[in-house]
Amino acid sequence: MFNNLLSKALIVTTTQLTMILIAVASIFLVFILIAIVKMYKLKAENKKLMQTNAYKDYEESNQDIPSGHLYGDN
Repeated sequence: MFNNLLSKALIVTTTQLTMILIAVASIFLVFILIAIVKMYKLKAENKKLMQTNAYKDYEESNQDIPSGHLYGDN
């Protein structure tokens, strides 16, 4: 009797499975849309920063960029 009750409790209908998959897909779609909006905002901010005088002054100064390696260029 317990085994029969347990097997009936674990049955998921196709309608329930479809609803779960639609909910999960909707959540991922929202995350993707948020990422796309954030990407365009960052792209616009980067374009604005590239047009500032500070970046142009740095570019014109021709300073060498350090390699960033702690022990030199080994």
